[in-house]
This record gives sequence, structure tokens and C-alpha cells, in this order.
Amino acid sequence: MWSAAVWCTLSFEGRPLLRSKPQKEACMKNKPSPGAKSILLCFGLHFALLLPLTIPVQAQQAPQPQTTTPTAISLTLKRAIELALQNSTDIQVAKLQASLANRSAMITKAPFLPNLYAGSGAGYTFGIPETPGGRAPALFNVVYTEEVLNEPLRGQGKELQEQAKSQKILLEDARNNVIVRTASTYLELAMVRHSLELLRKEQDSAERILAVTQQREKENFELPVAVTKDQLTKARVVQRILQLEGRQDELEVVLRGQTGLPESTVIEVTPEDLPGIAEQEGANLVALAMQGNVALRVAQSDVRAKEFRLIGEKHGYYPTLQLVSVYSLLGKFNNYDQFFKTFERNNFNAGIQVQVPIFSAQTKANIALAQVNLDVAKAALANKKTEVSSAVRVKTRRLRERDAAKEVAPPGVAARSAGFERVSIAICGRPHQRARSREGSPRGEQSVAGIPRRKFPAPASPTRFAANRRPA
Repeated sequence: MWSAAVWCTLSFEGRPLLRSKPQKEACMKNKPSPGAKSILLCFGLHFALLLPLTIPVQAQQAPQPQTTTPTAISLTLKRAIELALQNSTDIQVAKLQASLANRSAMITKAPFLPNLYAGSGAGYTFGIPETPGGRAPALFNVVYTEEVLNEPLRGQGKELQEQAKSQKILLEDARNNVIVRTASTYLELAMVRHSLELLRKEQDSAERILAVTQQREKENFELPVAVTKDQLTKARVVQRILQLEGRQDELEVVLRGQTGLPESTVIEVTPEDLPGIAEQEGANLVALAMQGNVALRVAQSDVRAKEFRLIGEKHGYYPTLQLVSVYSLLGKFNNYDQFFKTFERNNFNAGIQVQVPIFSAQTKANIALAQVNLDVAKAALANKKTEVSSAVRVKTRRLRERDAAKEVAPPGVAARSAGFERVSIAICGRPHQRARSREGSPRGEQSVAGIPRRKFPAPASPTRFAANRRPA
């Protein structure tokens, strides 16, 4: 459209440029006839008139912003635990700490592995050729070292390896905690949704009961206090629904964070029945707690680490053995020919280096420090054992007391609890039975689910009051 309109305007309104004589003759030959000019002019006017009409239509057809609809996902307990193990930040942090402990243990283990170093240097020599390290200056050298016997260093390596094992225990504990938190959140969310479903049904029942009570109160079959009581029951149900809805939102946020699901995802849970644990005796529970308690296992690992360190420090009085080999490329400008009979450019030395400690104050101090650390670790282990044993025994005793209280409950308590259950069923599930029982019973003796209500005396009529009135 734009091209046709512009072309017409340029064809009829543009000024002709300066042309040569042959060009003018060619233009006169190709000049359109008056009829063709009128046809082209009408065609251009039609396009110019239709062009503004197409712009609003294109503006109205602008793309509308897309709204993202929340996606629903059906999540089972097993799938939720799998997602939590994959996306949990606690497990990732525990893995990093375990990797850090392993790398630290490799640092002390490295001297017992082959180590090869190469270097080069040059310097001016005046006098005997030597370097600050005690070796002869060389243009190029290669050094090989390997520790064979060094008990203090080996004890430090074993200590760090034991600490790496304790980090693996903490990693396992982090996995177990993630599983427990995810399962408890999932099951609580299923329980809350089930409770909300029952409470909404109870709300409907409470509204119907309130309507029946209000109608009976208008017909003078109920007291205003009964209406107030039903209103209070309905208000309590609504309050409980609001509380559970808030708890549902909290649990959904926690479960999304643990499983790594986006916030726009609607989680649908399926309640599952988990198998119970077989009952154990108190002694068996204490033994199981001593074997499986994470804090206790970490304390035991710490004691073993400190024992390794103490044994290594005590062996510090033993000799140390090291494999050494050196290759050197010497330069003649370092005055070797002036102080040695012969000069050899390529030199190679290999052997063992033995050091025997005769008197070492540092070794004695290291042994004392390792002994103190071991005593502290043993004391912490003993305290942890006492805490775990007492906690297990207290919980076992409370569980037995609760089971015993259920068995020795008096008959009246059981009867009253059964009556309360019947009342709740009558109020929540079958409100029409309550209304029918009230209509069929005389005033002052209405009953709900077999429980008699308080008897109210019938009001005296005015004629009866006047007949019984004594004359003055």
C-alpha cells in the first residue's frame, strides 16, 4: 500500500530532472496517454483512502500478554523423598564438608607418596660454590623424595582420615534428616487437607443446625441461648478452618523448598499408611540407640582420631627414614675447578636419609598435648553415652505409662467419651435426627443422641395465675 501511494505521488507531483536530448525523446515516446493517467490516479487515491483503515485493525490485533496457569502435580511420598534427596541444600553442604575432610587427609598422606621436583637457577660465585639450602649451585636440578618412616606424620594422617569418616557419618545423618523432614511434612499436609475436608462438611452441618435452631427459636421451641451456642460452634469451626488453611500454606511452601518444585506448582498428595515399628524392650532400645545415635558415633570417631594422634606422637622418638635422589647440571663459571680436582657437569646422587632424635623438646610437648586432647574426647564420649541412655529410658517409661493409662481408664470415662462421640456424630453428620428428636419430644425434655437436656419448667398462663391469686 505504501509503495503504490508513494509511487503515484512521485509520478505525478515530482518535478522532472534535467535530461539530455535523446533522453527527452525517449520519454516523449514512453509518455502515458491521458486515459492511463486517470486510471493510475484513481488507483492511487483508492490506496490512500484505504491505508488509514488498516492501521487500527492491525493495532487491535496486538498480541495479548500470556498468563501462566499453575500446573498441578500428583506427588507420592516416595517421589517427594527422591526429589528432596536430589535438591536438598543440606545434603549438598554435607557433601562439600566430607570432600573437604578427604582433601585435608590427602595433604598429610602426600609425603609418603613419590614427589618429584625440577628447578633451574644461575648466580655469581666468589669463593666456595654453595647455596642457602646447602647444595651446590646448578643450572638445572631434579629432586625426588619419599617418606618411608615418619610416625608423627603418619599419626596426623590417620587422625585426619578418621575425621573424614566422621564427616561421612554426618552426611548420612543429613540424608536421614532430609528424609524425615520431607516425610513428616508430606504426611502432615495430607492430614491437614483431610481435616479441612471434614471441617468443611462440619461447617455445612453447623449452618444447617443453626438454621433449624433459629427457626425453632422463632416458633418458641428453643431458647436464645441454644442459638448462641450453635453460632459459637459454627464460629469455632470457621476459626479452625482458617488455622488449618494457614498451616496448609506453610507446609506447601516447605515441601516445595525441599523438593525443588517451582512456586506456581500445585501439589496433590496421596495419603499412605506407613507400617509401624515392632515393639522393643527397654534394654534393646538402649542398645539400638548406642549403635545408631549419630552424635555418639561422631564422638567415638573423635576418640579414635585422638588415639591415632597420640600413638604417632609417642613414636616420634623413633628414627625417620626418607628416600632421596638428586640430579644436578653444574656450570663451570661457579669456580668448581678452583676448589675441586675434577669438574663433572652432570651429577646424580641417590640414597636414604635417616634422622635419629636424641633429645627433642618438641616431641615431648606434642605428646602431652595429644594426651590432653584424648582425655577431653573420652570425657565427651562418656557424657554423650549417659545423655543418650537416660533420654531413651525416659521416653520408654513415658510410653509405658501412657499405655498403662489407657488400660486402667475407669468405665465412666469410657462411657462419657463414647457419649461425646455420639454427640459429635449427631451434630456433624446427621443434623436432621437432632431436629426430629426435638420436635417429637415434649418441651423441657429434648434429648440429643440419648443424653437428656436440662428440664425447663413450662411458663404459667395468665388465666391460671389469675385463678390462683387470692382476693385481697
